Amino acid sequence: MSTPDGLPVVHTLAELAGLVEERRGLYVRWSRGPAIDLAEVSSKDDLTGIPLPGLSANPLDVAEWWQDRPVELWVARRLHDYGHLPHEKGPGVRPWLLEGREAGRGPDNEPLVAEVGPVGWIAPGVIDEARAEVARQASPWGPLRRTAG
Repeated sequence: MSTPDGLPVVHTLAELAGLVEERRGLYVRWSRGPAIDLAEVSSKDDLTGIPLPGLSANPLDVAEWWQDRPVELWVARRLHDYGHLPHEKGPGVRPWLLEGREAGRGPDNEPLVAEVGPVGWIAPGVIDEARAEVARQASPWGPLRRTAG
């Protein structure tokens, strides 16, 4: 199934893990989508407003230190870590997959991706699956954005 913009939709955590296993160089970006992002392939530093040389995104490639742990759990963690962004960035912000060339690092050491090729949307149910997978772990972790206490 695809969307009106012609991009396919990833509907399950298993499907996304399968993509990550078969393709290197995939990233997830939380935004209003490629139609908006590709008009000007540049994110902006939220603190200073300085334009950045690419789109802020998070890599999905499995790190070597992950060893033989499940790829689904890796992907669940990558999605869970940034699940706060739709609430923080406003209506219409959702995750989508892309590939491209890493052009640098942003202020939070995130990859900045240029020469972007959209791969597909990640359905909301995948985020729900990721949260459930994280919650099943012996020592579940919180989202990356931690509130000061």
